[in-house]
Parts: sequence; C-alpha cells; structure tokens
Amino acid sequence: MKEVDYIIVGNGLAGIAFCEQLRANKKDFVVFDDNSQQSSSVAAGLYNPVILKRFTKVWNAKEQLALAMPKYKELEQLLNIKIDHQLPVYRRFTSVEEQNDWFTASDKPVLEDFLSTKLVKNTNAVINAEFGFGEVLHSGRVDTSQLVKSYSEYLLKENKLVAKKFQYTLLNIQPHCIQYNDIKAKHIVFAEGFGIKNNPFFNYLPLNGTKGEMLTIEAPELKMEFIMKSSVFIVPLGNDLFWIGATYEREDKTHNITENAKQELVDKLKQIIKCDFKIVKQVAGIRPTTRDRRPLVGTHLDYKNIHILNGLGTRGVMISPYVAAQLYNHIENSALLNPEIDIKRIKK
Repeated sequence: MKEVDYIIVGNGLAGIAFCEQLRANKKDFVVFDDNSQQSSSVAAGLYNPVILKRFTKVWNAKEQLALAMPKYKELEQLLNIKIDHQLPVYRRFTSVEEQNDWFTASDKPVLEDFLSTKLVKNTNAVINAEFGFGEVLHSGRVDTSQLVKSYSEYLLKENKLVAKKFQYTLLNIQPHCIQYNDIKAKHIVFAEGFGIKNNPFFNYLPLNGTKGEMLTIEAPELKMEFIMKSSVFIVPLGNDLFWIGATYEREDKTHNITENAKQELVDKLKQIIKCDFKIVKQVAGIRPTTRDRRPLVGTHLDYKNIHILNGLGTRGVMISPYVAAQLYNHIENSALLNPEIDIKRIKK
C-alpha cells in the first residue's frame, strides 16, 4: 500500500499549480492523468491583465500576476526549461474612436498600471494597422505545451505520475482517508478541466466548456516580435512560426478540428496581415469555462477530503497559482476561500 498526502487528478495548469503548492510544503502526492484533456497543452498561454475587447481589468489581475510570475520562474529552474516569454501585447486599433476609448481607459486608476498611454505606430509593412496599436504592460506568454510535457516527465521520473484514466468507481471514501487501488491518501483534488462533466462528485457544477480551435502558421515575412490582439490573437513562437486563435464554439464538445474553424481564422488573419503564410498545424481544445467567469474551487459538501480546482477558463496561466494557493490554505489551514470562487456559491 502506497500512502500519500494527496491524489491529484489532472496534470494541466490547475493540477501543476496545486502540485507545486504541495511540493513547496513538502507534501507527498501522486497524479493521475490520461492526456484526455488538451486545453492547457494547445493554448497560447498568454498572461494579459486587460480584457482587450472592452478595455477593462482582469479580475484580481495584480494579485494573480504577483503570485504567478515567481511560480513560473521556479518551474523553469525545476525543469531546466524556458517557458516564460515576456512580450508586450499590442491591441490593434481599427478606428480613431478605438484609440480614444483606449486613452480614456488608461486614465482609470485600476488600469493605469497596465495600459501604456503612448500610441504605438505600425512600422511593419505586412501588417494592416493604419491606426496603430495600444500597448499592454506586464504581459507575455508561458509555453504551456512545453510546461505540461516537461512536468509530466518530471513526475514520471519522481514516480508520481499514473498515466491512466481515473476510475471514480474504484474510489473508497472513508471519514479520514480515501483509497484508490493500492494508494491511500488524506485528500483528493480533481483538476480535470472539462473532464469534470463525467465526475459523479462535481458534475452538478455549471462548467459549460467552450471549444476553441487554433492554427500554427509559418510566415517568414511577418517578422513580428510582439503579441497582437485584433479579431484574433497572433502570437510569435519563434522560427517564423505564429499561433493564431482562437475560435469560440459552445455546442461542439469534441477535440475534432473542423474546416469551418480553419476558414474563420484564415479569413480574419488575411484582414490583418498582407504576406503569404502556410498552415502547419490545427488543434482544438475545450476551455473549462463557467457562467459567472469565476473558477470552481472548494470542498465537496458531503465528503471533506474530496476537493475541486477547475473552471479557469481562458486565463489559466494567470489564475492557476492564485486558486491553487487558495485551495491549499483552505484544506490545510482552514482558511476561508474567496467567496467569488468558492463552489458554495452554486446550489446543488
């Protein structure tokens, strides 16, 4: 019988963030992951403190960034990889009115730390941006695909990863511990992303899930060293490769790529850039989105050793260290969760 403090189900951004809380506090754990959820692996991994459609601040942006950035530095050292790429996000303006809206927003106290007040002129001949850009500060990209891959390899090396599908029916719940096959633990945390829809303990929670499809293109003439937000995001990946995304589909909950999504992204991209490009990859994932756009964090109403860390939506890079710290302190120190993320706000 193997005894640990925690079982974690899911090795995406949420699962990794919680594992790092456990590792920092010298708690033993084992992770179950069958690679069935792809949202963390295929995402652009942006951290951006501003909602660029409406020029408003991301919820708890300062606190999230203050926690997240040191965590990714620690992960780089642990895994001996480079994943944090600090790049400005440029919001492409399509009119003078949008420029004015940007400068109005940048005068607000809650946004003055994040929005530059200088208009960035377009100097790239293959980008269609006659009205220029607004620059978002404290932004960049975490290579989530590399992070998930390298963290899985680390867990395997440490004998902490079970690369199998978790079977809920095999979970034996007792008042002070839980047992799964030959593993005995004090707690279990489900960080399964959209996979939570099949979880009998938490499938009542309103996790909607939104499918996104993304392209990787090769565009040697683009020569762009910033992240651009327009009708799509254009994210430089190096070696003339760029991530283009993403679509939003609420009905289709599969990981299948579609011709319609590809055409939608290509049509939008052609309105922004004026150079040739080649599609080298198309991927899809289901974002774990919620109705109120807040994460789903907390402890099961009936079982005090079963917990959830989910619903990070499109901002998992920024929010995962924050919610992981919240849940760890809630479990280990009986700290109150932020009521905006606590699953107690949801009626069963």
